[in-house]
Amino acid sequence: MNLQRKQNWLWLFILLMIFSLITGCSSQNTLGKQKDLETTDKEPKEIRLGYQVSPNGELLAKALGLLEKKYPNIKISWIKFDSGRDVNNAMASGSIDFGLVGTPPGSIGIADKLPYKIYYLHDIIGESEALVAKKGSGIKSLKDLKGKKVATTFSSTSHYSLLKALEEEKIDPKKEGITILDMQAPDIDAAWKRNDIDAAYIWQPIQTQLLQDGGKRIISSKDLAKKGIITGEFGVVNKNFAKKYPGIVKGYISVLDKAVHYYHKQPKKSANVLSKELGLSPEKSLTTMKQIIWLDASQQTKYFGSPGHPGKLAHILKDTANFMAAQKDIKSAPNLDTYQQALLSNLYK
Repeated sequence: MNLQRKQNWLWLFILLMIFSLITGCSSQNTLGKQKDLETTDKEPKEIRLGYQVSPNGELLAKALGLLEKKYPNIKISWIKFDSGRDVNNAMASGSIDFGLVGTPPGSIGIADKLPYKIYYLHDIIGESEALVAKKGSGIKSLKDLKGKKVATTFSSTSHYSLLKALEEEKIDPKKEGITILDMQAPDIDAAWKRNDIDAAYIWQPIQTQLLQDGGKRIISSKDLAKKGIITGEFGVVNKNFAKKYPGIVKGYISVLDKAVHYYHKQPKKSANVLSKELGLSPEKSLTTMKQIIWLDASQQTKYFGSPGHPGKLAHILKDTANFMAAQKDIKSAPNLDTYQQALLSNLYK
């Protein structure tokens, strides 16, 4: 009996060991599958985009629903901002994944070490931003701004262009009694109607509204670009998002590229689509769209450059930062290499 009992216990022990091995392997396989799912899951549940109402490829992509078509299973959230300054604040708080900023707020954001990288240069600004003087103000040139009130959005491309234009003409705003007021675009329109300001350096579509109200264009960013004072709009992406979802960043670039090519092939149809976003007629929309240089994906390389060989965009941002530092908008301007490192140049090899 003792021998029989020992044999029974031995068989029971063997069966238990076999069972534990089977269940152990099963659980390991399950864990392995879960890990595989985690590493192969390259799509987020939601993409949050901070956009601005600018007549460029991103706004057209939004209007056409191209991102929604590319990623039908992802929630696409478009969040409107009035300026790059506000986009910077949103990026700092982590409330958006992608954003659009101009060269001045972008240069400031990098100097302030905001958690983003630049992934796409949307456009080079031309007549879409300009100094517009009110009818009856007596302003016919920059020199006529003496003693006048001029509105713009601080730390924006328009603000930068206004200050550079005055600098080019050797006009000191303080000495000439020029009052420069910080206003968001909608507030500029309201102040204009109340006769609270004499002029404004502003972008589209507000600029067109001021011109329709009898305003006169004095100087534009296109005029400044001819003098080497270049401004543009580019896309930024949260660093962690770009690291976790590089495929989404590349996918969005393909969407923007598609929108730009759609515009070049069908400008009138594009204007019809954007007219609702801009709040302008299709004809006026097309005019504003032609006032900037739309860049597609193939044109990014010369602007992004590569490590050790900074592209045009890094130089533009560095020059902008130098000016912003002189204006005391930032403590100091980072070196050129810092701006080059902020560019996702590996996307355009």
